[in-house]
Amino acid sequence: MHDPQAELTHLEPEHEFLIAIDSDGCAFDTMEIKHKECFIPNIIRCWDLHPVAKYVREAAEFVNLYSRWRGINRFPAVVMVFDLLKEWPEVQQRNPVIPQVDALRQWIQKETKLSNAALEKHVAATGDEILAQALAWSEAVNRSVGEIVRGVPPFPHVRESLESISRWADIVVCSATPVEALKREWDEHDLSRFARVIAGQEMGSKREHIQLAAEGRYARDKVLMVGDALGDLEAARSNEARFYSINPGGEERSWERFLNEAADRFRNGTYQGEYEDRLIAEFESILPSIPPWKSD
Repeated sequence: MHDPQAELTHLEPEHEFLIAIDSDGCAFDTMEIKHKECFIPNIIRCWDLHPVAKYVREAAEFVNLYSRWRGINRFPAVVMVFDLLKEWPEVQQRNPVIPQVDALRQWIQKETKLSNAALEKHVAATGDEILAQALAWSEAVNRSVGEIVRGVPPFPHVRESLESISRWADIVVCSATPVEALKREWDEHDLSRFARVIAGQEMGSKREHIQLAAEGRYARDKVLMVGDALGDLEAARSNEARFYSINPGGEERSWERFLNEAADRFRNGTYQGEYEDRLIAEFESILPSIPPWKSD
């Protein structure tokens, strides 16, 4: 039986450092187009939310792009969108039918690999209609991404950074995106050659990606996560790894700083401490937890 995590668990180190890098919104400027053109239109269509479409759009953009939950897996994200809609007074005045997704919520709590493949197995075993609808939505998202998202290059300084650090660190792509989409994007821009493993949602959470790749192979202070979301920071902290942020809205500056300063600090042992703490504090101040319609 094929083990989707085998590439991580069997990784043979070529260097003493391991650098895990998120893809969407971190290495590639794909977050906006994927959510605004692929995820959100399919939420509205697949869940029959046309009467409150503008609110769906605002809630989904907040969760997936402009909040502390930015970058989380698509399934808990869509549940969060529905929860926000249910408690939004302007939405409720329109008496919409917001999906009741308790079955999806329960599956998310029990399943560690939040992927289409895992959900498909559960749908086949249970025949649950809500889970089948969630799967149909997720498959529609993937089709839209395949049709719409192409030719989006990496952020400036990403290619140079990968070329530089690949000389002294093993690189793992660490993402909640399906592996097929990741490989397509990294291949399209000739970046796959820098990555030892391209790990997506089928291989587990980002926390698991780092744990499986690093455990027993790299010293904890020799592992770095590069990400653009608080979930990336949490994945690093749960593995006692270092973290470097690609700040939303300041991606080019963040990558330039990584290339010219932070990567060398990580390599020579002067990253951890005051320097890292200052960067993380700056990063944490960017992403709010309260939606703008609640804070007015």
